[in-house]
Amino acid sequence: MRAPLYPAGAPAARTRAERFDAVVLEALEPIEDRWGAELEELDVAVDDVPDVAAAGPDDDGVVGDGEIPLARLVPAGVDRRGAPTRARIVLYRRPLEVRALDGEDLADLLHDVLVEQVAEYLGVEPDTIDDAEE
Repeated sequence: MRAPLYPAGAPAARTRAERFDAVVLEALEPIEDRWGAELEELDVAVDDVPDVAAAGPDDDGVVGDGEIPLARLVPAGVDRRGAPTRARIVLYRRPLEVRALDGEDLADLLHDVLVEQVAEYLGVEPDTIDDAEE
């Protein structure tokens, strides 16, 4: 007999990816509250793992832990079809989860990575972003 252990709407029934997305939104909220107008042209995305063949850790806009990228700022540009693309921060879920000891540590790590990436996008020091939240 196979059936879900929890009802579909219960928090315990969410996948790891869904729980991660919720922590990302929570970590991003205070930054957006303060810098919302400046971040209107910026998207935040989550990938499971980085494509290390496409972008090495020495590339601009990459926040990493040694050789493993944790996040990447992708500038606005043009895609293969010639359509304009928006700037986006890509967070890599698995490398971030592996480095976190628990849920609170993950939230702190995500906050730090988002502060660095938003500062890079805005061309300011990370302390400027962090100070604005206090």
